[in-house]
Amino acid sequence: MAEKKLSAREQAFIVIFEKSFNEDMTMQDIISCAAECENVSVSEKAAALAVGTEENITEIDSIIESHLRGWSKARISKVALAALRLGVYELKFSKGAPVGVIISESVNLCKTYGSQEDKSFVNGVLGSFVKNETVAE
Repeated sequence: MAEKKLSAREQAFIVIFEKSFNEDMTMQDIISCAAECENVSVSEKAAALAVGTEENITEIDSIIESHLRGWSKARISKVALAALRLGVYELKFSKGAPVGVIISESVNLCKTYGSQEDKSFVNGVLGSFVKNETVAE
């Protein structure tokens, strides 16, 4: 059976998710470890997304928290949080992908790796962010 080639966004999501379990490691350490262990191949684009997310994590988490209604960041599943962090990074700091694509892909990551609730939650938070904040064009 042929191995599925992961998109750069999915590769970035995986290493961002892994970082939530290894907070003492840098994103670059996690990327290097993934390559050594052959768990996931991380392209340059995926590495740039993951490292960019890590570099802006304080602002990204603040943005996420400001769009939560009746939730705290601590209650968000690790899958949803990784998808939100990547989505907010792309929407706020990265140029290139259309807003609709970023939101749709973030929701699809939750469909693949998370639950029905994660999918709806991520869609709602990113939708609120786009409606109320300036996004990168």
